Amino acid sequence: MLLPMVQRPVAPLPPAAPVVAMPTAQPAVAVTGRRPGGGPYGITPERRALLNTIRFAEGTWIGGSQEGYQVLYGGDRFDDLSRHPDIVVRRRYASAAAGAYQFLPTTWDQAASELQLRDFRPASQDQAALHLVHERGALQRFDRHGLTAEVLARLAPEWASLPTLDGGSHYGQPVKDRSELQRFYQRELERLRRLASA
Repeated sequence: MLLPMVQRPVAPLPPAAPVVAMPTAQPAVAVTGRRPGGGPYGITPERRALLNTIRFAEGTWIGGSQEGYQVLYGGDRFDDLSRHPDIVVRRRYASAAAGAYQFLPTTWDQAASELQLRDFRPASQDQAALHLVHERGALQRFDRHGLTAEVLARLAPEWASLPTLDGGSHYGQPVKDRSELQRFYQRELERLRRLASA
């Protein structure tokens, strides 16, 4: 579940834990302006594997189908991708999180405004998620070192399902195990590289 940007606490990261680097094939494409796909962030196999790992952690992976981009908090679906649905769902928590990366409306509105995104389609959601990764100071680290414990910890305040350095949730909510996420990332990266070389 993604918490609103205005409610995110800003706290320094604990000292860096030992880094177990996940291999990357090549440096990711630099962010240098709008791309033909509609956003400033290039999507390499490594970055796609990261995005898929966030989706896996957030419960929107759904076997990698596009359906995951239409998931409301709690698992229900919505149809209109012209905008964030802004539907509050009450389950264990009450939340209006939606999409592959479970954006809250305020978080989505800010990212969409900064990136000039005009819809809530998959490409826009991917760009907004990479923007949040960048804003957390994790994109360059990820591009250089892969999905390390430090990268996950930097993203934990953004996505409650990702672990902090001590392995817990930044918000005291259910969290995925770091090694499970790193294994998923590695499998996805290998699959994406095979697809790219075919």
